[in-house]
Amino acid sequence: MEETKSFQHEDYDLLCGAKTLDRGRFAPTLFISKQSWPRRHRQIALAPGDFPSTHTAINAAFTQGVDWVLNYG
Repeated sequence: MEETKSFQHEDYDLLCGAKTLDRGRFAPTLFISKQSWPRRHRQIALAPGDFPSTHTAINAAFTQGVDWVLNYG
């Protein structure tokens, strides 16, 4: 089961998620789309890691999403 949370940063929508791993750990997921045309969703590869809660995994995805927008968006 995956928990997600949506954020907006500058001209981008960030869909940050936490995917369940084994042993009660969570991996972050990130999808980014621009708010203007062309609006296509991109899955962003994140630094590997497992986190103890969905909250920390989503925060890690958000941090890396903001970094992506600032450097590549």
